Amino acid sequence: MRRVLLLLCGLACICAAETKLPAPGEEIPLGNAADAPDIFENVEGAPLPKRFTVVNHPSIYAFPAPKLKNTGVAIVVAPGGGHSQLVIDKEGWEVADWLNKNGISAFVLKYRLARAKGSHYTVAGDALADATNAMKLVRSHAADWAINPERIGVMGFSAGGELAALMATRFDKDSRPDFAVIVYPGFRPGAITVPKDAPPAFLVCADDDPSHVVTTVNLYLDLQKQGISSEMHIYATGKHGFGLRAPQSLPVSTWPDRLKEWMVNKNLLK
Repeated sequence: MRRVLLLLCGLACICAAETKLPAPGEEIPLGNAADAPDIFENVEGAPLPKRFTVVNHPSIYAFPAPKLKNTGVAIVVAPGGGHSQLVIDKEGWEVADWLNKNGISAFVLKYRLARAKGSHYTVAGDALADATNAMKLVRSHAADWAINPERIGVMGFSAGGELAALMATRFDKDSRPDFAVIVYPGFRPGAITVPKDAPPAFLVCADDDPSHVVTTVNLYLDLQKQGISSEMHIYATGKHGFGLRAPQSLPVSTWPDRLKEWMVNKNLLK
């Protein structure tokens, strides 16, 4: 009987230690919620909103990597939208799907919008706080979610690219991304100051997106000045907001392949 009890206790311990993954698409609050509701647009038949035009309840939507593909890498994904909306379908759900197919857990960020109508939020004060809280939350649950706490990055598009750049340059021990993927970012000159301990970065933009290509190149040069390992791809055509939807006839459509190669080169993926 004693041996049976010991065996049962051992099985109970194993069960208790099993990974507690969030459900795909599960929304996890980040705190700092206001009383006012979010405003969003749905598409009939779609399980998740197409875009948000007001955010008062910051959160992350969790998309754990499939168990058999899981590489232990995770990315907090910040969609763009000029800080007046979140184009969360194109630069959130679609990106999460691509990451999952490559064994990467995705956490799509719903952050407060500084330029939404009537907003009292700020980019550096509120949106960045949401992004920082997201990184800390994912890292604090790394063991529960089968994630390597030293392989958690950030990926941002346009206004989300500004957040990704801010996260990669303004951080503490718990909120520092291990790498940054910054796609056609937009921010004011002087908004980003690169420290010597910034994480490695992958940057991508299109040459026919003039204002954002200037931002991208300047950020790359600032990273280089501080000796931060970085890779930049500027494609001739693609304009702004291509995400993962660029026509396959355009070279810019292959940028996710270049990202995956970079991640392998940086020993983030095998």
